[in-house]
Amino acid sequence: MLTVVLSSLRTRWASLLGSFVAVALGVGVMAAMGLGLAETFDAPEREPRRFASSPVVVMGRDTLAVEVRRGSDTAHVTKKLAHPHPVDARLLAELRELGRVRTDGATRDAVGVDAVGVDAVGVDAPVAAVREVVGDRARVLTGDDRRRADPSFGQDAEALVAVNSLLGTAAGVTAFVSVFVTASTFAFVVALRRREFGLLRMAGATPGQVRRVLLGEALAVGVVASAAGCALGAWGAPLLVRELVDGGVAPSWFALRGEVTWPYHVAFWTGVSVALSGAWAAAWRAGRTGPVEALREASVDTGALPWFRRAVGVVLLAGGLGLLAWKAGTDPADLLKRKTYTTQPMLLITAVAALAPLLVRPAVRLLALPLRPVRGSGATGLLVRENAAASVRRTAAVAAPVLVTVALAGSLLGSASTVAAAKSAEVRERTRADIVVTGEDLGAVQRLRGLRGLSARQLAGAAVSPSASTAVYVREEGSALVRSDARAVSDVAAFTAVSRLPVVAGDVRDLDDRSIVVNEEWERHEVGAWVRVWLGDGRPARLRIVAVLARGTGDNGAYVTRANAPGARVDRLEVRAGRGADRSAIVAALRAASGSSPGSGPGSGSGSGSGRDVAGGTVEVRSAAEWLADTRPGTGAQTRLGLFVVLGIALVYAGIALAGTLLMATSARDAELRSLRLAGATRGQVLGAVAGETLLAVAVGAGLGLAVTAVNLAGPASALGRLSAPVTVDVPWGVIAGCAGACAVIAGVTAGVATVVRMRAVKV
Repeated sequence: MLTVVLSSLRTRWASLLGSFVAVALGVGVMAAMGLGLAETFDAPEREPRRFASSPVVVMGRDTLAVEVRRGSDTAHVTKKLAHPHPVDARLLAELRELGRVRTDGATRDAVGVDAVGVDAVGVDAPVAAVREVVGDRARVLTGDDRRRADPSFGQDAEALVAVNSLLGTAAGVTAFVSVFVTASTFAFVVALRRREFGLLRMAGATPGQVRRVLLGEALAVGVVASAAGCALGAWGAPLLVRELVDGGVAPSWFALRGEVTWPYHVAFWTGVSVALSGAWAAAWRAGRTGPVEALREASVDTGALPWFRRAVGVVLLAGGLGLLAWKAGTDPADLLKRKTYTTQPMLLITAVAALAPLLVRPAVRLLALPLRPVRGSGATGLLVRENAAASVRRTAAVAAPVLVTVALAGSLLGSASTVAAAKSAEVRERTRADIVVTGEDLGAVQRLRGLRGLSARQLAGAAVSPSASTAVYVREEGSALVRSDARAVSDVAAFTAVSRLPVVAGDVRDLDDRSIVVNEEWERHEVGAWVRVWLGDGRPARLRIVAVLARGTGDNGAYVTRANAPGARVDRLEVRAGRGADRSAIVAALRAASGSSPGSGPGSGSGSGSGRDVAGGTVEVRSAAEWLADTRPGTGAQTRLGLFVVLGIALVYAGIALAGTLLMATSARDAELRSLRLAGATRGQVLGAVAGETLLAVAVGAGLGLAVTAVNLAGPASALGRLSAPVTVDVPWGVIAGCAGACAVIAGVTAGVATVVRMRAVKV
């Protein structure tokens, strides 16, 4: 049997080349991704930089610790405070009595004291003495923990999470597409070699021996390709890390240390498993080949969809649709999460690809309808249409990689864009302001040089609402501490005049210092109910719910008054000019307060006005439309990078699968090409028929991909409707057209070149 396998590999190496490249590339990508992931799991310890020369660092309390249930026991969970406590002036004075104190941090208002503090200080004193003085008023850091005071500490942690997510998603999609392409290639190989397997059966080979031949070929391809892929991954991993650092995704210090080997083991054995799993279904079908197949010569595929593949396709289709409907009915917010809309399409893509041979004929008939009335198509058009419909396996094999690429492009980017568009529309609907002033601390604008100099006539009907960014924390179900971003408003009446919140119960105008506005996502969201929360500085409070907002896309946060946001700085002024108000005077006053140039800003028609530094931050005066355009929620740069990496991988695999399939298919069409030439067709007509058939198969794949995209995008759209959020479906037509066009070019060129080569080889 080993001799047969080796002989088959020497003879059939060209037909297995596509599988070899697919597995090698997949293993290479997984090895490179795995090496990068390993560095995120075990990041090197870095020396503190900000207070490197101080043995002890005293840092203001910046986390909230709350006790929650963990099964039959309890545990403390922590969340980052929205307004960390500084090291106040009183504690600084006490620390200076112990030794030298180094202060180089940014100052902020101390919470609960009338003093100015810093976020952290270095202390040259014994640790025990520092701990005794500090007590529970701040955190005492020593050793490597001093890095927590570095400005880059939190940013580096977030960057590592982003790298982990990007590489993990890319590796998972790579594994999925590798199995898909390998299985598709081996399935087509079996279809082309049915006469060979029939001869083996006629010569006395058992079904098990035929299966072992095919699985032996797959094992040999998997082992050699996986070894080559590991070498490719070792070469490509440093390049990948360099691109992540240069692109700002990973921290500047992120690098490969070469201390781990498990990514190579995982990638190698995954590659072997991919090759075997991809060939398993094909081997099972090959074992069922009867001896009579050796005598069969037909171009029309019959029984192209075995019952097992049909059953798998139906189960996956039912599972994908059922899961989509179940989530839309029970937890619609989950459909708007990136993890869900990245993995959910895989089920439907696999299902439609499995059922592709069943869908090819009706799809071909449908797509060929516009060609019927076209003059000049004649015999060539008839050949294209009938060949594509008759050779179901070949058409399905060409359509499958196009289906994957188009469906991934439409589903992933479309879902991300749909969610971003809904968030943007939600923000737009929430505001009724005409002018928006933003900055790090607008207290100076509000108190010193704001609108106080305007006359009553100029301000007639105008509403000015200052607000600050903050957060509240709530313990839900006794087992989770949930952070909810919030806005702290200074003037409730003015705020209701400049906003249009999606209230489903209660009245926002009832908001006061003992109440809160929540949304339907909260565990308790009944008007009049009292909830225990922790404010942005960690202080506990018990507030009464006066209004409930629609759940929306998750951006309808909570609202409190400024009294419940100690430490929060006004960062937004929203102004709504009434009918009798002097808009130009209001704009001029705001521009003077912010220091922006007279020739810019709302009312001048020349864009936003960016001002000078006021109270430590740049203040901008913009019209509401300009502010919405500048701050509209969108797909993050890292998310888009991850999605395009996934699409790039899918497109490369599609090219490999298309080239391999078409080369194999064309090599088996010598008799067909000879018959066409003997029937009087010119070389150009033969080439046109093959190219037309190929492009029609690509169109079938693109059409099926669009159908999968439509179903997948229906999930987020229905979820948005159930969450009372704006429903705006955004289909990335440009990316879809680009992917389909790239597949068409690869397929057309490969089919054309292969046909010319075969016609010369058989001298027709």
